Amino acid sequence: STGGVGDVTSLMLGPMVAACGGYVPMISGRGLGHTGGTLDKLEAIPGFDIFPDDSRFREIIKDVGVAIIGQTSSLAPADKRFYATRDITATVDSIPLITASILAKKLAEGLDALVMDVKVGSGAFMPTYELSAALAEAIVGVSNGAGVRTTALLTDMNQVLASSAGNAVEVREAVQFLTGEYRNPRLLEVTMALCVEMLISGKLAQNDADARAKLQAVLDNGKAAEVFGRMVAAQKGPNDFVENYDKYLPAAMLSKAVYAEGEGFVAEMDTRALGMAVVSMGGGRRQASDLIDYSVGFTDVVRLGARIDAQQPLAVIHAKDENSWQEAAKAVKAAIKLDDKAPEMTPTVYRRITE
Repeated sequence: STGGVGDVTSLMLGPMVAACGGYVPMISGRGLGHTGGTLDKLEAIPGFDIFPDDSRFREIIKDVGVAIIGQTSSLAPADKRFYATRDITATVDSIPLITASILAKKLAEGLDALVMDVKVGSGAFMPTYELSAALAEAIVGVSNGAGVRTTALLTDMNQVLASSAGNAVEVREAVQFLTGEYRNPRLLEVTMALCVEMLISGKLAQNDADARAKLQAVLDNGKAAEVFGRMVAAQKGPNDFVENYDKYLPAAMLSKAVYAEGEGFVAEMDTRALGMAVVSMGGGRRQASDLIDYSVGFTDVVRLGARIDAQQPLAVIHAKDENSWQEAAKAVKAAIKLDDKAPEMTPTVYRRITE
């Protein structure tokens, strides 16, 4: 995934595909700018080891079917140098260099098939639909050329994808999704669409309907949740994390709702600004050395198109103190616009790119 806000897809997708018989080695990143990082989310789990050595990584993949780790110095070592150079030569936005950076890591994983989730909209890495599509086409073209069956989906990031944004709060939502306690409809749609691509590309399903049936089965029978629990334990997290996640995940000092000042339809969401608000609360880094407060973030974020009044919360803010809560509340009110008319709804999955 090219990253977004409330994009916790990897935490469900890996275990779901593994529960269907796939092997999913995932090399993930930290938060970058307004986007949350999968590694930061996993580190909200006490003891979770994101840097097992190469042989242990292979062992976990073989035994559990999925592992999510960070990039080590032995994996795609030149990429780090390129990235540092891009940072000081104003080429962070160069599509060929982004493509090279993403695929350096992916091709080093020794994959048979790759599915990319390229985000579009106000919370996406690329500012326009056209640039997102160009990036997706570049990745698919180069990766297929390198001999890896690759498809990409363009998915919507004009609003927070899950119901939450942060670290511990998103891990909680991922566990609730896997156990069936709560599944946000948009998060389900994007996760399912990506998993379907993976099962078909990996020759684990015949077609869309077959893939969906298999995925629904591993969600319903608890197999996907079990795989997630085994991955957490294998990567040195608690053995009973899925059953007792609330016991282990840090909770913020202050959790209370922020309300709209008027009424109307939720017409627009500045997703990037919401991501930056999480960073400002301490839930992300402004520089590499910053420490993260895993407990802060938003939950119960409203959806585009919802009709609300001053009695309904825009979100619940989890903050370290009253000051931080007030700042975040201001940011939420500024980022979510109401209107008398319902907005035109954009699709959740825009397009599938195969070549």
